[in-house]
Amino acid sequence: MARRDRDGNRGAVSLPTRRRHEDPMAAYDRLPPPLRAWVREASLPWSAQSCRRIWQAARRAGLGEEDALAHLDAVEQKTLAQPRNR
Repeated sequence: MARRDRDGNRGAVSLPTRRRHEDPMAAYDRLPPPLRAWVREASLPWSAQSCRRIWQAARRAGLGEEDALAHLDAVEQKTLAQPRNR
């Protein structure tokens, strides 16, 4: 069996490698149920860490669950509206 190189199957990209600090599926499982439902329907592939950060900031600002989800929708739409430099 061939040994895989250190970079795996990343191709020719200049991005630095980063180690994950936690299991992505376990992080997803720890999200609140309304947030997990939002991630399932999201247009972009959000990480659990990014969603949790936005969710917690919205909740600390005094937003309820529905308003926090609406805030996530707004953040996603803003991200989608940004021009892509590729």
